[in-house]
Amino acid sequence: MNSDLFAGFVERRDEPLADGAWVLRGFALEIGQALVQDIHAVAESAPFRHLVTPGGFTMSVAMTNCGRLGWCSDRRGYRYDRIDPITGKPWPAMPERFARLAADAAAHAGYADFDPDACLVNRYTPGSRLTLHQDRDERDSSQPIVSVSLGVPATFQFGGNERAGPKQRVPLLHGDVVVWGGPSRLAYHGVGPLKEALHPLTGNYRFNITFRAARWKAEG
Repeated sequence: MNSDLFAGFVERRDEPLADGAWVLRGFALEIGQALVQDIHAVAESAPFRHLVTPGGFTMSVAMTNCGRLGWCSDRRGYRYDRIDPITGKPWPAMPERFARLAADAAAHAGYADFDPDACLVNRYTPGSRLTLHQDRDERDSSQPIVSVSLGVPATFQFGGNERAGPKQRVPLLHGDVVVWGGPSRLAYHGVGPLKEALHPLTGNYRFNITFRAARWKAEG
């Protein structure tokens, strides 16, 4: 079943999330099926894996990368690297469709000329979650984060620059895109435990594609 056949019947709308942050409802819906196919192609070269945090905890979310840089975590810490530590090869190139979507979504949210060099792909299964955190491993925090949801719905948690502050609980559906930058660039965010569900394109998986500009590691 091609779920994207119904893309034309879904109202695309923009919802303000915070100062500098937006939820772009249905922004990626029309190309959702092609994006999922691109994810599978990336994973053929750089398989999904469960990373270990510096504290020794194994992440419940499986992940991989594409683009010039990939985000990595192990007992040595968090970092970006040009080489996939599993394959010993450079990360797969970012699909052109990914880069175009990231730039278009960022521009739509008011961030022109976004050119990400790192793309994280997360794969959620029922029960997996992403704890509250800040994206602060990038040198230039003037660049936004662009996050694309595909497959099973999830609850996105979005707060302020303090971990203990109030959090919004935002339902995200297949094709929704969240963009945050400016005053919200270092906002704490996470994903609640994924509920049991099925999607015609992804089964019981949820995929999340997150685009970042992490050039500082390329120069280091």
